[in-house]
Amino acid sequence: MTSIRLLAGVLGGPPAPRGSWEREAVYVAHAPDAAAAERVRALPGVTEVRARPGGMLEIVAGVPGALVPELLDPVAARPRPSPWPDRPRTWANPGFAVRYAHARAAWAERWARELGVPVDGPFEPGELSGRHDRAVLRVLAEVPGRREGGDPAPPAYLVRLATAYHDAHEHAPAHPVGDAPVLPVHTARVWQARAVRAVLAAGLAAIGETPPDRL
Repeated sequence: MTSIRLLAGVLGGPPAPRGSWEREAVYVAHAPDAAAAERVRALPGVTEVRARPGGMLEIVAGVPGALVPELLDPVAARPRPSPWPDRPRTWANPGFAVRYAHARAAWAERWARELGVPVDGPFEPGELSGRHDRAVLRVLAEVPGRREGGDPAPPAYLVRLATAYHDAHEHAPAHPVGDAPVLPVHTARVWQARAVRAVLAAGLAAIGETPPDRL
């Protein structure tokens, strides 16, 4: 599995995600030296490294979901005044979309537990291979680089993450629907919801809000 921490150790900092990740999960980074490409190729989970002009590398991660556990640690975002009003509580208000995404991420784990999903079971990152899952992963993949820059959760980023998560919550839920069986993908989506919740919580706390678990 491709660890962002291992990549950062070789590259001197976390790589940046590029593209939509719908077909392949690509990171880009500047090679710190001539041998960096070979060291990156040797890392677990890296399926391809492509050299590009200007000393840039394109790194293809075979299992992009591997980044999820690395985003669960608490992170402090830069304090700032809230850019969003409390109302209207509609999709026209970006603040509502962000707050509701945090609440939905909290609900996802509660609902999954009630429906028999082993929410504390082992995380299998390869299960996060669907289109909606990968869209969330693509936005989450920006967090390590944003942390390095000292501002991991600015408001515009929170809105993008919330938008991707709302789509996933509706079309790729963390619980079985109807008579469908409980599958390992549901546990993986609970883990992903936890990562989304952690990042959104950091951003909301930075603007002086208590991240809501219910709306």
